[in-house]
Amino acid sequence: MESIEIELKKAIRQAVRSAFDLDLTLDQIVIETPKQKNHGDFSSNAAMQLTRTLHQNPRQIAQAIVDHLDLQAAAIESVEIAGPGFLNFTLSKDRFSKVISDILEQQENYGQQPSNGQKVDLEYVSANPTGSLHLGHARGAAWGDSCARIMKKAGYDVTREYYVNDAGNQITNLALSLNARYREAHGIETPIGKDGYLGQDVKKKGYELAKEYPNQYLEPNEENLNFFRDKGVEFELDKIKVDLDAFRVHFDVWTSERALRDSGAVERCVQVLKEKGYTYEKDGALWFRSTDFGDDKDRVLRKQDGSLTYLVPDIACHDHKYERNFDEIIDFFGADHHGYIARLKATMQALGNDPDKLHVDIIQMVRLVSGGEEMKMSKRLGNATTIRELCESVGVDAARYFFVSRALDSHLDFDVELAKKQSNDNPVYYAQYAHARMCSILKQADGIDTADTFDRLTDEKEIELMKTLQEFSKVIVDSAKTRQVHKVCHYIQNLASKFHSFYNACKVIDRADPELSSQRLALVKATKIVLANALHLIGVEAIESM
Repeated sequence: MESIEIELKKAIRQAVRSAFDLDLTLDQIVIETPKQKNHGDFSSNAAMQLTRTLHQNPRQIAQAIVDHLDLQAAAIESVEIAGPGFLNFTLSKDRFSKVISDILEQQENYGQQPSNGQKVDLEYVSANPTGSLHLGHARGAAWGDSCARIMKKAGYDVTREYYVNDAGNQITNLALSLNARYREAHGIETPIGKDGYLGQDVKKKGYELAKEYPNQYLEPNEENLNFFRDKGVEFELDKIKVDLDAFRVHFDVWTSERALRDSGAVERCVQVLKEKGYTYEKDGALWFRSTDFGDDKDRVLRKQDGSLTYLVPDIACHDHKYERNFDEIIDFFGADHHGYIARLKATMQALGNDPDKLHVDIIQMVRLVSGGEEMKMSKRLGNATTIRELCESVGVDAARYFFVSRALDSHLDFDVELAKKQSNDNPVYYAQYAHARMCSILKQADGIDTADTFDRLTDEKEIELMKTLQEFSKVIVDSAKTRQVHKVCHYIQNLASKFHSFYNACKVIDRADPELSSQRLALVKATKIVLANALHLIGVEAIESM
C-alpha cells in the first residue's frame, strides 16, 4: 500500500490536472504535518505554489482543487482552506489503521522500497592499515554502514567499499618496524626510529615472525621489506576487520592501492592527464592544472624525488569506480580532507568523468566527554581511543546509536556517562526499553489473538501512533536521498515516545474486553516490528528484555 503522503499527492495532482489542465510531478507537491492538531492530519501549500503559474488568487486555486478532489480515493474525510490558501486534510479514521495490516503482513520487509535502478558506491573508514581504528573512524564506520543499510532499504543497489592504503611511506615504516622487532628477537639491536611503530602489538608480531621464519629475513633489503610489508598489512588489516565485525560493519569490496599501482592504473591516469595537456613541469615536479577546473591552486602529482603524491593513487581509485558504472559515487572523508574535494572532482572531470556523480560528505570531529569534561581512555602509546575500547566501555548499541544521532557535519561530543546510563535520559536505552516493553506485553497476552480489523482504534493516542508508523517509509526515502542518517534516530525517538504515550493512556490487555485488547495487541505488534526495523537500519539491536 502506498503511503498517505503519496496518496494525497496523487489526489492533488489529479485535481490540478482536472481543474487547470496542468501536470505536476509528485516532487512538486509538498505534504506536511501541521503543528496544531486543529489544522487537520496533513496540509499542503500547493495552491500558493501555483499562483505564479496560474496568475490567480491562491484561495481561488485552493477552492478549485477542493472542488475536483476525489475524497474517497485518498480516504479524505474533510478538507479545509485556511489562511492565504493552505489545504488542511482530515482523513478517515480507518485510513490510519490500514498500516497495521501492512506491517503485520510484510514484517521485516515493511518499509522496503522497490528498486530505483540506482547503482551506488559508498566508501567509508578506509583507514591506513597501520594501527587500530579510533573514534573518528568509528563515527565514519557507524554512519557509512547505516547509510548503506538505509539506501538498500530505499531501493538503491549499494556497494560498500574500503580503500586500503597498503602502499607508501607509512606502510614502509610499518615494514621497517616489524623488521626491527624481528631482528631484535634474534638478539640484534635495531633502532626503530622516530617514524616507527612502537606499539606492543607490532613488537609481538615481529617476535612471532621470528619464530615462524627464523633467520630468513634479517637484512633490511628491499626483498625482505616486501615480506614485512605483506605481513604487516595482513596483520593490521585483520585487526581492523575483527574490530569492524564486532562493530557490525562489513564491506563488499576491499580495494588495494598497491594492486592499483601494480596493475599500472595509477601511471595510466597520470599519462592520460599528460596527453590531455592538463599537466606541466615546474621546479622538477609534475603539476596538475586543477585551477582549470575551479580549484584554488594547481596540485603536485609527482614530486622532485620522483615519488607520487597521495592524490595520484586516489585519482586511480576513483577512476576505477567510474569504470564500474556507478550512478553515484559517495565518499565519507574526515574533517581534515575538506580541501581535498575540489581537487578530486577536478581530476575526475579532467579524465572525462562526470564530476557531479561524485559526492563527498565530511565527517566532523568526535571527542569523548564525561561530566562536561573531555576524557581520554586509550591505553595504547600514541593512539586515540579505539573502537574496541569504546565498545568495551559503553557497548556496541550505544556506540552505534550515539555516532549517528547527530548530523555528520556537526562536531560530536560523545557523552560516555550518558551512554552507560540505564534510564530514559539515554536515547538508545529509551528506544530499546520501548521494544522490550512491547515484547513483554505480547508475552502477557497469552490466549488473546491479534485482530485483523481495527475499527475500535479511535483514541487520540492510538491515531498518533498509527500516523507515526505510516511515516516510516517516508523517513527511509528522505534519509537515503539526503544521506542524513540521524533522521532515522529522530524517527526512533518519536516512535518510542508515541508508543509510551499510547501505553500510558490505553489499557492494552483488558480481559473484560477481548475485542479491543486484540486490536490494541495488533497495534503493539506492528509497532514492535517497525521499531526493530528502524533500529536495524542503524545497526542497533532490538532488545526483547531488560
